[in-house]
Amino acid sequence: MSSTATAKVSFKTQMLQAREDAIIRIASRLLADKGFEAMTVDEVAASVGIAKASLYKHFSSKEDLAAAAMVRVMERAQNYLKNLPPAPPMDQLRTVARWTMELKLRGEMPSLPSQNSTLRAKLMADVAYMDGLIEVSDRLGEWIEAAQAQGLINRSLPAIAVLYTLYARACDPVLEFLRMGGQHDDAQIIDMVMSSCFEGLVAR
Repeated sequence: MSSTATAKVSFKTQMLQAREDAIIRIASRLLADKGFEAMTVDEVAASVGIAKASLYKHFSSKEDLAAAAMVRVMERAQNYLKNLPPAPPMDQLRTVARWTMELKLRGEMPSLPSQNSTLRAKLMADVAYMDGLIEVSDRLGEWIEAAQAQGLINRSLPAIAVLYTLYARACDPVLEFLRMGGQHDDAQIIDMVMSSCFEGLVAR
């Protein structure tokens, strides 16, 4: 094969990858805005500016597309955790919680699928997603248990309950409700939700 042909294939591959990245990015935003059930393949294709048939060349179903978006978010979380500088466990948990809420308010955090969603079944069978979820959960779990040992998190709470509480901040509707009120900026909103999550509602 000539070098010219190789260059053409390389360029084509790059273009296809760029289009796939755009599809996943738009799907992530729509999943964050509307959720899986309300999102349609037609509006993803229209937002990217391609025909639905072109989208199906990359993803054979709505479930495949949404799963790819969820896998991308999980990979992003894995990379974020790996690049965190050393810090006490409680500080790490606070940093991660704040980061997920920032993503949520920027429209970059897809909403978790409902219990009976066909997407959930797809994700449970996706090795990349499940491996990422286990890795992220294990890392957060270590920090939770260490913070409990230090007396900074209620020891009577199972670590898994604390973990799911932190995960819930990534799709917390309170963030949007407070933003809709128009009385606080995003930083203030995150500070309030962080306070209610980590300090609780009881007056100190």
